[in-house]
Formats: sequence, structure tokens, C-alpha cells
Amino acid sequence: MKNLLSSRLAWPVLVLVALLLANFAVNPSFFEITVRDGNLYGPVVDILRRAAPIVLIALGMTLVIATRGIDLSVGAVAALSGSWASMSIISSADRASVGVVLTAVAVALIMALVAGAWNGFLVSTLGIQPIVATLVLMVAGRGLAQIITNEKILYPDNSPAYKLIGGGYLLAVPFSILLAGAIFALTAILTRRTALGTLIEAVGINPAASRLAGIKDRQIIFLVYVFSGFCAGLAGLMLTSNSTSADPNSIGLSIELDAILAVVIGGTALTGGRFSLAGTLVGAFIIETMDAFVVIAISARSTDVFKACVVIVVCLLQSPKIQSWLRGLFTRRRPGTPTGPPRAAGSAEPAGATPTGPASGPAVNPTEQMTRTS
Repeated sequence: MKNLLSSRLAWPVLVLVALLLANFAVNPSFFEITVRDGNLYGPVVDILRRAAPIVLIALGMTLVIATRGIDLSVGAVAALSGSWASMSIISSADRASVGVVLTAVAVALIMALVAGAWNGFLVSTLGIQPIVATLVLMVAGRGLAQIITNEKILYPDNSPAYKLIGGGYLLAVPFSILLAGAIFALTAILTRRTALGTLIEAVGINPAASRLAGIKDRQIIFLVYVFSGFCAGLAGLMLTSNSTSADPNSIGLSIELDAILAVVIGGTALTGGRFSLAGTLVGAFIIETMDAFVVIAISARSTDVFKACVVIVVCLLQSPKIQSWLRGLFTRRRPGTPTGPPRAAGSAEPAGATPTGPASGPAVNPTEQMTRTS
């Protein structure tokens, strides 16, 4: 139990289980999964599908935060890529063409990579504070999305190939879940099976020391911002594909806050250093499960209050002082147990005590002592 309580993932997982059980208490069919037209449907499947964009953005945000940074522009980058792809598809003569969709998606992802590279350049090369550097693109990116769409809401709903990204199915499973799972697995392999994860954590723990150790910290920081931009662009394609519309004012709105919350709930500190991709995944699921519970059992006016209460509970449970207090509750001594130090077997002295008095010296034969005296 003590080891369980000391684990960083223990409390987020327990909160997630509690939220799932609360949903089940309100909706007895919450865990039911049905098969219609060969595809899986159900509340749990819906939660996983809606969590896919947050998982993607939170993955990039985790690596950025691990280097002591922050990326506030992910929502704007999502709006930028989604708006470009939708505008490109609608402007084409054949919207159902797979080639048109692939071209639009590729260009949108390149734009997201460029946006991430711009953030990385400002932070790693020019030394601008991450919150300021990404705030610039947070404002300018959504404005560029409005220029691309000519301040209109686009509806690329008659393109089956584009619909597959966020709202389609592959092998009976929503394609967005498979895509987010593949990106998560690839990120985990690159950061945990290679030295990349250790280098990122070293830069976050002490940038100066890592630089003296020969680590190219600027390249590491630049790389994580580029990856964050790529994840945000892919999430923007999912959001516009699933909703079959592209509104530059609402695509990915405030999704950067959900991503940061998912990272913090997962146990990654905002001060940089060690990070947990599994914790970020659990945090994203907690956020989407909260939204599902809010829809079922709580009025819309109390949505933000409920989410804030759950987040503060998770953060308190991860506090070192609260965890120490809880460990003390489970490891408290039984009544009647002696409180002094343990005694050695066959000895009246406590184990480890320093002997005192005549008995403390070496044993001396009385006859030998008298001979020495005479």
C-alpha cells in the first residue's frame, strides 16, 4: 500500500476510476458497447474518440513542459491547419478525391510544422520566454485562420476521405483513436527506448549543466516545439473532420488549457525535468470523462466549477505533504506495540546501544590481574 501511494500514477488512476464509476451510477448503460454496421459505439468509445485531439496536443505539451517551456499557441495552430485543409478541399473541383484530401492534409501539417519551428526559433535561438513567444502565435495564428477562410465557416462534409480522420472508422474502431494511439506509442518509443527522453529531462532539470555536459540544449528545445506544432496541426484536422465544419473562431478554443491540465494531472511538474507520458494519457481521459459526467449529471452552469474541484483534488493528492500524511495513516503502529528501539536477541540492551560501565571493557582474568599488581 505504501508503494502504491507513493506512485505518481496512483492517484490520477484512482480519480479516473472514481469518475467512471460515477458515470455508471448515473447511467447504468455507461459501459455498454454495441456493434452497428460493423463499428463499435458506446459512451466509453465516445470518450476515447473525443479525447484523441487532447491526447495529441498534451503529448507535445508534455515534452515542451519537460524543458521548462510552455506552448500557448497549440489551439491557434489547430485552427490554422484545420481551416487550411477545409478551405483547400472546398476550393477543389472534386472534394471526394483522395489525392485532394492528402494534398490538403500534407500542406496543413507542413504549416503546423512551420508554426512549431517559429516558436522553437524564438525560444531556443533568440532566448524569448516561452509564454511570450507562443502568445504571439496564439493571437496571430487564429487571425491567419480567419484570413484563410475569409471569416467564414466552412463545411467540408461531403469528403469521405477527410471525414475518416476524425469521424471515420477503421477495423471497427474510430480512426482517431488508432491515430492518437500510434502517435503515443511512437513518442513513447522515441523518448523511453532511446536517449532522447533523458536528454529532454536533463535540459529541463538544469539547462546550464546539460550544456556543459555536451548536450545541445538549443536543438532539443527547438525539436520539442516543432513536435508540439505537428501534434496541434494533426489535432486540428481531427476536430474539423469530426465536426464537419471549420470555424476559425472556435476550432481548438481553450484546448491549450485542457492540454496543460492533462499534463499537470499526469504528474509532470511545470518546473521541467522528469515527465510521464502515461500520466498525461490518464489526465486527458480524466478531462473527457469529467465532460461526459457533466453532460449527464450536472447543469451547464456548474461545469467549470466541477472541473476545477476535480483538478484541485488531484493536485492535492499529488502534494508531497498530503501523500506523507496519507502514508502515515496506513503505516501507523498497532496499539500495544512498544515504541522504543528494538532489542537484540538474548540481550537486555537495546540493539545498537553503546555499552557503559565496567562491563564495557574486555574480559580480564582476576588471577592475572593480581599477578600484574604484585
